[in-house]
Amino acid sequence: MAALAEVGSAGHFRELLQQKGKSLVVIHFWAPWAPQCIQMNDVMAELAKEHSQVTFVKLEAEAVPEVSEKYEISSVPTFLFFKNSQKIDRLDGAHAPELTKKVQRHATRSTISAGPNDNAKEDLNMRLKKLTNAAPCMVFIKGSPQEPCCGFSRQMVEILNKHKIMFSSFDIFSDEEVRQGLKTYSNWPTYPQLYVAGELIGGLDIVKELEASGELDTICPKAHKLEDKLKTLINKASVMLFMKGNKQMAKCGFSKQIIEILNSTGVDYETFDILEDEEVRQGLKTYSNWPTYPQLYVKGELVGGLDIVKELKENGELLSILKGEN
Repeated sequence: MAALAEVGSAGHFRELLQQKGKSLVVIHFWAPWAPQCIQMNDVMAELAKEHSQVTFVKLEAEAVPEVSEKYEISSVPTFLFFKNSQKIDRLDGAHAPELTKKVQRHATRSTISAGPNDNAKEDLNMRLKKLTNAAPCMVFIKGSPQEPCCGFSRQMVEILNKHKIMFSSFDIFSDEEVRQGLKTYSNWPTYPQLYVAGELIGGLDIVKELEASGELDTICPKAHKLEDKLKTLINKASVMLFMKGNKQMAKCGFSKQIIEILNSTGVDYETFDILEDEEVRQGLKTYSNWPTYPQLYVKGELVGGLDIVKELKENGELLSILKGEN
């Protein structure tokens, strides 16, 4: 029988990855409201019949938000591939032929003891290049800016915040492949690591030296430009919603729900699709100190996300806030 499973909690997710060890696990992050996800579930069921040694898993993205946030699931369907509890590949979108190819390739590697794989190394280097260029100022740390998991990472975040440098971060604890691969890619053996415009600046000691010499602010000029860009965007309209997708087509359930609530008020509003601009998507989290989307702004001030908007609607306060009366 083909290995099929459905995960409903973060704990169950971790247990499943640990149990499967070296065998390939394919996770489908899906949503019941998205027809393309239903189609890809059918595709996955067929693949499961052909690859009995592979574990195929359905995980409803919005039902287990902590897992979806950890792996930056921005839209559905998204497929993640795991071995030894580590993520080894990813596929965004409803691409049945590409899903089939990836399953076949990784399933074959599970059964054959292969030597160093140049293609795998090339794929990792491309991913690392993309990550180091994800924002003008990018820092790789242990933990998050809100909760650093080591003293060096905490000091790095404090320095960047003190200089009001807009930056995005990557938690190296969330991906062992990135954690080990970036050391070789950058030829820098320790963390944290700071990148500007995709180029390595260095670790904490280098950043401290740059701060002492006054060079830090000049090295990160693009970060300040991003802050100006974000200020312009949140003030683009009296009511501004940053979401996944747009008014016509929301690309996640949370965005869909907040659109429905705003439409019911009859108040005019504008939207910005964060999936179209990675710099804005990452930068706004730091700028607003709000880690998730959607985000609603009124006259340039953050109101909050979906839960806040729901509360305001239930309390009867939403309309007056949207009109700028409160």
